[in-house]
Amino acid sequence: MTKALLRFLAVIVIGLIAGVIGWIVGALIGGNYAEQFVFNNVQGYEATGLIGFILGILLGSITCWWFLFKKN
Repeated sequence: MTKALLRFLAVIVIGLIAGVIGWIVGALIGGNYAEQFVFNNVQGYEATGLIGFILGILLGSITCWWFLFKKN
């Protein structure tokens, strides 16, 4: 496998791990503080968990991509 392919797979894996962490944090925040929040026809911890998952994937993937592919 080439170095670029391994880096790409690392970005995907780190993005998914960050997504799961964001999902858990979002669900905890939504269950405790945002019970009336509605997103995508779901309410409370389900809605904030979904937003946390999406933001976690985006932030995790972008951060990992920046660290692995930046020019020295």
